[in-house]
Amino acid sequence: MTKLSIRIDFEDGEAFGPGKARLLELIDAQGSIRSAAAAMNMSYRHAWLLLQAVEDTFGAPVITTATGGAKGGGAKLTDLGKAVVARYRAIENQAARATAGDLTELMKAATASPAPERKGK
Repeated sequence: MTKLSIRIDFEDGEAFGPGKARLLELIDAQGSIRSAAAAMNMSYRHAWLLLQAVEDTFGAPVITTATGGAKGGGAKLTDLGKAVVARYRAIENQAARATAGDLTELMKAATASPAPERKGK
């Protein structure tokens, strides 16, 4: 299956793409940075650094956290975090619809021709 991936590069050098969007979605669904990181096979530290980068880009928190205790704790998306994910997914869907025909043609071309031989094999 051919799939279009979108990465948005900002002027500050940061980027927002499918990985950061998925991390935010998993935090929203699971209520935990640690659980979201584990679901993506990444360390908690790496997830935290990605979240900090997103917050630096947008200039405000995209998640709120609560420490553990009697009621547990966890993380959830702020309104900004929800808006960022929704806008990113909208851009992704619009781009996929706009390029569907071209992607189909690329997929046909890729499967129609034999793979070139690689050196060293």
